[in-house]
Order: sequence, then structure tokens, then C-alpha cells
Amino acid sequence: MITTEQINAITAKIETMGLDDATVSELRQQYQPIHFTYCMDDDLPNNKPVIEHKDFNLYLIDGRDHCLCLTNDYDVATGIVVAEIIPD
Repeated sequence: MITTEQINAITAKIETMGLDDATVSELRQQYQPIHFTYCMDDDLPNNKPVIEHKDFNLYLIDGRDHCLCLTNDYDVATGIVVAEIIPD
């Protein structure tokens, strides 16, 4: 389970630190056992993020059945995709 408070704190941390590998690494350390994946937002077409930001989107991952899938259900979420938005 991931809470909206955690998502909001993670969003604030990324806004403060900027988005790069070091930030995602720090998030992994601070929010264990949540799994973090870092990718480009265009790698996730046709999906609805739980947080939309001008520089990044956050998506929830459900990994309960050993097969990862995106979800918008905080109660079943086991991880977060941090998806960077690169302006065209």
C-alpha cells in the first residue's frame, strides 16, 4: 500500500532535488520497501498518472501477483514509476 501522503512527499522531493538517477536512488533508500522505476514518460503511452507535473508524472505499480502492471489503486500499489517528461 502506498499513501497519498507518500506520493505528495515524493513529488515535493523531486521538485526540490530535480529529477535524475541520484534523486531516484535517494527515494529508493528513503521509502523502502517501495519499488521505484525511472523512465521517460513517452514509454508509458495511454496510461493515467496519479500525479501529473510539468517535468514528470508518477504512476503506481501493482506487483502482488509477480507480474507488474500499472494501477491507480493506492491500496494495492507496491511501487512507483517516476516518468520524466522531455519537452519536444
